Amino acid sequence: GWFRRLLHKPKPSSVESSPSSSRSASSSPSSSSSAKSSSSCPGTSLATSSIPPSPVPVPDISASGSPRWDKSYDVCMCHSEGDLELVEELVSYLEGQPESLRCFLQLRDAAAGGALGTELCQAVQSSHCWVLLITPAFLRDPWCRFQMHQALAEAPMADGRTIPVLRGVGRGEYPPELRNIYYISMALKESSFRQIRDTVLRYLRELCRGS
Repeated sequence: GWFRRLLHKPKPSSVESSPSSSRSASSSPSSSSSAKSSSSCPGTSLATSSIPPSPVPVPDISASGSPRWDKSYDVCMCHSEGDLELVEELVSYLEGQPESLRCFLQLRDAAAGGALGTELCQAVQSSHCWVLLITPAFLRDPWCRFQMHQALAEAPMADGRTIPVLRGVGRGEYPPELRNIYYISMALKESSFRQIRDTVLRYLRELCRGS
């Protein structure tokens, strides 16, 4: 009998402390979680802020040993004679930039007395990039198509060297040979000029970075 009474005898310490313990238990998760969050957040912010992302260095395309100088020109202009005024404006813009991009303009830079086909082929081979100003006159000119095919044969994988620029031509008239290459639509002339410049510089920097 004494053993049964001992088993059923209440424990004062556990009974008295159970309400307070339950109250503390009910309030502890929020306080502990807030304490954890408040203690962990500063550590996280310190960890992330103490290691800033390292900037990607921009290659100097004008350095003396740059592969940019392996070719005579940075950009070759492929255009029809009817678009000469616009092309001259584009060439003036590109050559006037801080990078002083070297442009091949047929009527200015082709050798006097040279054969047209030979000069166009040499211009393509001597340039890093080719701007194809595709207009209705370009599509009608067989020499423009000849130069376009030479550029595609020089870089068939479209690695940023061929830059089609559409002006006054709808998407339906876009040459099928260029269907795997994104083009620039010359809606705003100033914006298109900047896009052409940025595209050429991106290729030259990738070229220098790869070397």
